[in-house]
Amino acid sequence: MVRAKVRIRFRKTGDLRLISHHDLMRCFERMLRRAGLPFHCTEGFNPKPRLIFPLPLPLGIIGCREVAELELEDDVSAAEVRDRLARCAPAGLEIVDAQRMDGTKTVHARLACYRIRVPPDRLDALPQRIAALMDESTCWVERQRPQRRKLDVRPYLRDLRVLPDALEMDLVVTPGGTARPEEVLGLLGLGDLLEKGAVFERTRLELDDEPALASARVGAPRAD
Repeated sequence: MVRAKVRIRFRKTGDLRLISHHDLMRCFERMLRRAGLPFHCTEGFNPKPRLIFPLPLPLGIIGCREVAELELEDDVSAAEVRDRLARCAPAGLEIVDAQRMDGTKTVHARLACYRIRVPPDRLDALPQRIAALMDESTCWVERQRPQRRKLDVRPYLRDLRVLPDALEMDLVVTPGGTARPEEVLGLLGLGDLLEKGAVFERTRLELDDEPALASARVGAPRAD
């Protein structure tokens, strides 16, 4: 049975950025029930709304245009879904827009863009560090979770850009995984920024059924 599907874009910020993905799902479930939307449920002893997040947002990161896809039992317009959810959203969760989608396809993320502010006194050295990093054939990091292992994150580095007051990175997302933004920060010698209170924003999440957006890296040649 083909059901109606709505793609919801939302912003997660403020104190809400500190809740886990599991808690975010519970928040959405409460919103859907309060909004009275005819959502489709999973089967089993503990049915949940059929709500798919192509790439869950890591804890502590601000999400500017995050994605959730909702299956509906009845035909409800995307505008009505957006408006009814927006009225039930807590502080820190903003429903940006919604659109009807093909109900037969499961969407996947293919690119995630992150941004973090960098102090002015540390911006000048960044172009050279980016150029050196992107010229490397491998970039090994050590992960501690879910188990300790070494990983080459170079295949996931699509683009690194220096903005007037920030660093921006485009990370490729694959079925096998992706790089973590804090790992890239460490490779550039900026890992201490997070300890000093800097916060990542995920500014864009590109999906496999959307046109690819071009990006231009400042201060370093593009690596194809």
